Amino acid sequence: MKEKNSATASVLKRILVNCSAQAKQYGSCVAARVPEVERDMCLKEFLVLKNCMRNVLQGKEHVGMSGKASASNHPGFSVSDALSHVYIQYPPLRCTLTGTKSFLYDDGNKLLLGLTSDRVFSWKTAPYNPHVAPSSDPLCEGPVLSIRYSLDLKLLAIQRSNYEVQIWNKETGDTISQKCRSESESILGFFWADCPTCDIVFVKTSGLDFYSYNPELKSLHLVETKKLNVSWYIYTHESRLVLLASGMQCKSFTGYQLSLAGIIRLPRFEITMAKSEANNKPILAAEDVHIITVYGRIYCLQFDRAAMLLHSYRFYRDAVVQQGSLPIYSNRIAVSVVDNILLVHQVDAKVVIIYDMFAESRTPISAPLPLLLRGFSRASESKELSDPELIIYGDDWSFLVPDLICDVANGYLWKIHLDLEAISASSSDTPSVLEFLQRRKLEANKAKQLCLEITRTLILERRSLPVVARAIDVLITTYSQAIKTGSYQKRTNTEDASPSGVSNLKSPNTEVDESSRVDASGIKQESARGIESESSNRSTISASVSDGSVSFETKKMTSHNLDSSSGKTEGGYMVEPEASGAQVDASIVQSQILGPGSNALNANASEQLESQVSSAAISPADLYRFVFAAIEEEMAGDATYLVSIIVEFLRSASLEKLKVDPNIYVLIVQLLAREERYEELVLFVLNKIIDPSKEVAMQLIESGHQNVQTRKLGLDMLRELSLHHDYVLLLVQDRYYLEALRYARKNKVNTVRPSLFLEAAHASNDSQHLAAVLRFFSDFIPGFKNTSEHNSYCRIVADMNSSIAT
Repeated sequence: MKEKNSATASVLKRILVNCSAQAKQYGSCVAARVPEVERDMCLKEFLVLKNCMRNVLQGKEHVGMSGKASASNHPGFSVSDALSHVYIQYPPLRCTLTGTKSFLYDDGNKLLLGLTSDRVFSWKTAPYNPHVAPSSDPLCEGPVLSIRYSLDLKLLAIQRSNYEVQIWNKETGDTISQKCRSESESILGFFWADCPTCDIVFVKTSGLDFYSYNPELKSLHLVETKKLNVSWYIYTHESRLVLLASGMQCKSFTGYQLSLAGIIRLPRFEITMAKSEANNKPILAAEDVHIITVYGRIYCLQFDRAAMLLHSYRFYRDAVVQQGSLPIYSNRIAVSVVDNILLVHQVDAKVVIIYDMFAESRTPISAPLPLLLRGFSRASESKELSDPELIIYGDDWSFLVPDLICDVANGYLWKIHLDLEAISASSSDTPSVLEFLQRRKLEANKAKQLCLEITRTLILERRSLPVVARAIDVLITTYSQAIKTGSYQKRTNTEDASPSGVSNLKSPNTEVDESSRVDASGIKQESARGIESESSNRSTISASVSDGSVSFETKKMTSHNLDSSSGKTEGGYMVEPEASGAQVDASIVQSQILGPGSNALNANASEQLESQVSSAAISPADLYRFVFAAIEEEMAGDATYLVSIIVEFLRSASLEKLKVDPNIYVLIVQLLAREERYEELVLFVLNKIIDPSKEVAMQLIESGHQNVQTRKLGLDMLRELSLHHDYVLLLVQDRYYLEALRYARKNKVNTVRPSLFLEAAHASNDSQHLAAVLRFFSDFIPGFKNTSEHNSYCRIVADMNSSIAT
């Protein structure tokens, strides 16, 4: 007991020593607000204190407020046994080269660029490979403010100053220089585009200049100029969207989207900002604005430092609409997007909050938790991580959206991952968890396995019927939509080498949206007029450039038009596609969903349709194999409950007009017969709850050994299905030889061998039965009298009659 008290005192002492500053900040915050107590009061300070205490308990003591510690402890890391929903995987991509001056990110080509005095080294970041080797090109001496390769990697553009950009041709070695036309303007930056009208765009304080590159003349040609005052800008190649800030407070924005559809000007809009003081007008900084794309929707996120809120604005063709605000608990934040999930890093608090913006709710998916380092062991620390000091959310961390972190000080590039298993285990709202998992693309197979495991657990725990039914509805509805859209069983290249830019960029993965907008590919949707009345009838399309995928969703689609998307129909019911996955015809889908007049705006949709999409959708056959059949033995003592669950499954499948595995009906027959509930079994068959099939009929016949009516149901089902051969064989087994022969003659069953009847009649030891069967075949099968089989059985009948006479 004394040892336990001593250990507890030691832990408390270490917490007091190492977290005194954090505890003081939290206490001061609470004292300043008492007696007014409200929810999430002093949450930022509490999270900082909590994180410090956790680190101390894990043996990672901080020294003071600076976060410094000995290299052997690495205080900034959340080790692999800590609780977290977001993690970075060890080892990182190491970009440490002698003489490296700085790192820049070319999001147009997904390249991390390292600059030395005479070369530029580039590491490919998509698909992410921590062991990838760099390539390099010569670099002339001089300052480098920005650097990007052209999208075909043949040209290298380098911004040397605020007035000059040099473009070097890698093949010929020629260099051209682009300078400002007047001294009153300066170049803020540039980016390459895949727009049909221009190749490169220069952003200047006086507006935008669109240039095309002529390889024959080795020169730039001015295509168009957009005149407006620009204070700063942000651009992501993912969205093909550039936002230009202007005004005294830099809160007025003009947007242009450059894609294969052309140059689209978006409506001008202003961002609202809270005032920290009565006469103070805050100025919006570029680092407080982010462009992200989730589920094909493009958003602008703005960090309001005075209000401590993250405002979101969604882009439509004719409007920019504010979508709500997220609370912020740190003076420094960063934004990432992983598999369409928004990650808001609270840098000061050293935690990350995750949001799924597919739903209208702005509630976090889970509680704020630290960023985790996975795959790192103390044994490898002394060998590889002992020299540089590594701290999570360090000052030298640069977040490269969608899902990369560059540790500039150490030359490390980390990729951010979601822990789907931890996220699914953190919520008790099972249907919502299943919906979340079904939308995942990057780890679709893992999400699928988790959904199956969750469903099995619900049933094994005997959860209430409505809860299990709702969970099954989620899975069936998602699968039905996947069949209609053609995304089921397709594969996606989740790490497309599609481009993004040197500055703050956000890259998404795509899915479906239920309203009109300008999406990541520049595809125009319906106008924003009537946004509040988004109808369930609306058909929408979204496309992602980042993962090279496209998905469609039609809220109302009847079975007769499924061929246009990939679902097959059978009697009005959908069946599973071929194993190779159904393909989507780009022209058909475009014409049906967007109409004949929208072709010009969908110039790159067909290119994206060529890519394949993965899906976590679970088919009815999977539900039978991996849920119902897998738990049948464990549920043997509660067959009534399992039958009720299966009936709910059949109801859900019927609503979506989906064919189910016939074995699911066989399982119902087995469960009801096992408990001798034959009356209910008869009702299930007569009311068509159990669909007729050969498998069901044979199971009814087998279960009918103890119940004549059940066996009769099975025989009747065989006749209804015109399974004459099987019906005749069963009559023979029951020794109804003549009835079997008459039925075979009436229905022209010529697949049953005469020897089968003769052998069965002989086994009955009844000479009259054998003689009747022999006469039947002699009369109705030409040439049978001339066979050896006829002669053999004639002798047998004679022998049987003679033995009876004696």
